[in-house]
Amino acid sequence: MDNSRNVVVVGGGIAGIQAALDLADMGIHVHLIEKKPCIGGKMAQLDKTFPTLDCSICILAPKLSECYRHKNITIHTLSEVKNVKGERGNFVIDVLKNPRYIKEDVCTGCGDCSRVCPVRGVYNYFDVNLTTQAAAYIPFPSAVPPVYLIDGEKCAYINYGICELCVKACGAEAIDFNQKEELISIKNINSVILATGYDLAEFENPLRGYGYKKCKNVITALEFERLICASGPLGGHLKRLSDGKEPKKIAFIQCVNSRSYKAKQYCSSICCMYSAKEAMIAHEHDNELESYIFYIDVRAGNKGFQKFINRGETEYNIRYVKSKIAQIKTDAQQNPIIVYEDFESAKIKKLKVDLAVLATCIIPPDGIEELANIFKIDLNKYNFIKTDPFYPVLTSREGIYTCGCVHEPMDIPRSVAEASGAAAKAAESVREVEI
Repeated sequence: MDNSRNVVVVGGGIAGIQAALDLADMGIHVHLIEKKPCIGGKMAQLDKTFPTLDCSICILAPKLSECYRHKNITIHTLSEVKNVKGERGNFVIDVLKNPRYIKEDVCTGCGDCSRVCPVRGVYNYFDVNLTTQAAAYIPFPSAVPPVYLIDGEKCAYINYGICELCVKACGAEAIDFNQKEELISIKNINSVILATGYDLAEFENPLRGYGYKKCKNVITALEFERLICASGPLGGHLKRLSDGKEPKKIAFIQCVNSRSYKAKQYCSSICCMYSAKEAMIAHEHDNELESYIFYIDVRAGNKGFQKFINRGETEYNIRYVKSKIAQIKTDAQQNPIIVYEDFESAKIKKLKVDLAVLATCIIPPDGIEELANIFKIDLNKYNFIKTDPFYPVLTSREGIYTCGCVHEPMDIPRSVAEASGAAAKAAESVREVEI
């Protein structure tokens, strides 16, 4: 392998995966670095995508598989960039790889370790902490790499030196409690693509005033995706978390923690569309269900988006309420009561629903400031990666490119398109060095 043809992609979501595949198909070797145990990002957690309502994992899984098997892609999971030296054409990147405690090249993915593990109650991040699992687990059935891992903070053997049931159960002898943190140095890197995605505002604050975490029937949009997804904790049968009843009336609340001087002063771009999508999916599960979308403005600017919104109103019983939410109260039966200002009548009104879904603001990913310092790039006033207005994949440093939501909120199609653009710039850089 010619080391001068190496490119590092940081972030294993759909944008990072697409960039890696494009480069690999051009004969350029890619090191794909992901801090989670598997690649796939937020898209892997979704039920369906808009505006086609295609199954999300059906689109993503072939790309995951191709990425895993591609001879020009090396996947580094449970890994984080810790230091960067050099310049474009000759970067040296130090990567900290955390222990999985299971040998990736030996594990068969049988799950015997998880079945015998006595440590239960470990929150499942893939299901947005709505479910728990064993300390030995695989994040989701289509995970790549298809390898189990052991939660080092919860494992009884790692912490107390007791219990080796997983070792005895593993016929492949893949368990390795001697694994330690490992610092890997990747040399002769031509260029880097940053595609670390985004976080959501619910992990930043308790969303006071909306009843989140106080009322079980006030949930976030990502939690709704997991609850209604066939691979989620409810097996695709949408039910209220408080009493298990099927909701008949759902309110989708837009612009939560955004577009306000007290919160984030920008639009997250995709909430209008994914709320319409979620209301459609809910209606497909129960065609008697009523959905209300409380909005300030509707942002549906891309191809087919407005048609999608119109279809939701005419075919899926979605009612749009132009309004501003004052608060969400709760009655004795844990029913959310939406208190809002109706823009049409200029009156304060109330609506009792069975379930309230919050479209929370997209925010920069955790650790973005540290990442910017490591790569010596600039952030904008909202803490997203700063890019050239006319060349959105270019950062403030030569040889460092970006794509996807790490530089601004955007939908999946645009993220994929930008990923291909970033890959093209990185490939161009490789060719310039070769010449």
